[in-house]
Amino acid sequence: MPQDPAVTSPSADAPTADDLLPEPVARSLPGIVPGVGPDGRPRPDAPLVAVTGVTGYVGGRLVPELLAAGYRVRAIARRPERLRGRPWYDAVEVAQADAAEPEQIRAALEGTDVAYYLIHSLGSGRRFEQRDRHTALVFGAAAREAGVGRVIYLGGLSPDTEELSPHLASRKEVGEILLASGVPTTVLRAAIILGSGSASFEMMRYLTERLPAMTVPKWLDNRIQPIAVRDVLRYLVGSASMPPEVSREFDIGGPDVLTYRDMMQGYAKAAGLPRRIIVKVPVLTPRLSSHWVGLVTPVPSGIARPLVESLVHEVVCDEHDIAQYVPDPPEGLISFPRALQLALARIREADVTTRWSSAGVPGAPSEPLPSDPDWAGGSLYQDARSVEVDASPAALWRVLESVGGERGWYSWSLAWRVRGLMDRVVGGPGLRRGRRDPRRLVVDDAVDFWRVEEVQPGRLLRLRAEMRLPGLAWLELRVEPDGDTPEEQGSAGPGSARPADVSPERWTTPPTRFAQRAVFHPHGLLGQLYWWSVYPFHGVVFGGMQRNIARAAETAERSRRDLPR
Repeated sequence: MPQDPAVTSPSADAPTADDLLPEPVARSLPGIVPGVGPDGRPRPDAPLVAVTGVTGYVGGRLVPELLAAGYRVRAIARRPERLRGRPWYDAVEVAQADAAEPEQIRAALEGTDVAYYLIHSLGSGRRFEQRDRHTALVFGAAAREAGVGRVIYLGGLSPDTEELSPHLASRKEVGEILLASGVPTTVLRAAIILGSGSASFEMMRYLTERLPAMTVPKWLDNRIQPIAVRDVLRYLVGSASMPPEVSREFDIGGPDVLTYRDMMQGYAKAAGLPRRIIVKVPVLTPRLSSHWVGLVTPVPSGIARPLVESLVHEVVCDEHDIAQYVPDPPEGLISFPRALQLALARIREADVTTRWSSAGVPGAPSEPLPSDPDWAGGSLYQDARSVEVDASPAALWRVLESVGGERGWYSWSLAWRVRGLMDRVVGGPGLRRGRRDPRRLVVDDAVDFWRVEEVQPGRLLRLRAEMRLPGLAWLELRVEPDGDTPEEQGSAGPGSARPADVSPERWTTPPTRFAQRAVFHPHGLLGQLYWWSVYPFHGVVFGGMQRNIARAAETAERSRRDLPR
């Protein structure tokens, strides 16, 4: 990675703030945020803020809120290509840097007024405390040397009088490191964050939906003060304008104090489910509970464990001093029932902008598919298939872009479920992550145990495997029309969020060629053995997948032709 980050500036035709978020939190912060210019964009002289963790759950939602508030934004990522397809991508500067590398992060922070530190090692396995400590020390020193005016950190709410879990202790230590950096720092301490796609919300949601009766540990009756993600974003945006003499921690929470039992029963009511039967038992430790959560919910045990461990403590705000600098909205903070309604509405409308799975799986492969089959890392094994489909490219693309999640993989479903279960047993994500959006994909979306590496709308979908494997694997699905090409039909360019027009009315000439390719780069002898052990099943799994996708596209095409004109 280069020592100096490559910084790209917003394009002239970037979307306006109102395009990015219809109801930004900045509307309830008049006089606190800069506000956008007459064209709906941040003014050229507006403060420049740097945001780390932009591929994560909170960071991905914070960027459009900052733009809507009138701030210029520099998004910092180790792999900037993961940001392609975000609706705000062309409206921000993009800098490549690793926050743990002093030279890189210092260069990325140069010229910025405020820096958001939204990095943590939740679910990253052993030695996460050391990683968090090192990264915080490097970031704090880099912010001081770069002349940053304020650092803002979202940490965890925790009691000051108890021995904390390793996760909460690490979050507290990171806040203390940043406060001691010499840069004015705002540390926001939140308990459970409620919002569509958050790990805490998904854990509660699936436990409640899948278990009409359950046994729970006694500490599930400890008090918690959850907060809606929208209010978290409001505090994050409002904190950017704090006066320089303010450098401290703030507790942030919603208006309701509940037990986790109350929250589950509240979710059941909001979702129209019968009241849950919940029985306390004294023998469930956080470790056992996290494994149970990992089995029942999509949240893996590595992420569930720190979340469960935090429930052992009562996490209630001791103060509400943040209101001196970021006043409560006129209508008040979002209540727990209202937060549930908003989250469920987002899920029903398939409008979940970020999810807990937005962040990559620790230890998962991140290397892009090499273009040269005989690259320096060794030869690649391939299973390539191609078939002619009696359907338009648009009909085929819509099927390809909807693979995974609830729709499945169009082949031997038992084999996929078994493979997903095997992956979960060894610590991988399995099939539980599903999809963020059931119809459309952008670069870096998680799709079960795959991650989207490349999307060329109407043409190409490339998925990179994140399951536990003795090697690297990709699955490539390509549309090759025999007639007009996507470029001739005005398709958007590579990496765009969606095609400009792949509707049947614009692009309707069958046949279409469907090319499918599975690629594997083995690691050592074990990788070689793995490839040849599963190769005999490729005809059933990948062959069946290709046939069923083709059949689904042809069915959709026939249905379209039968519609009255």
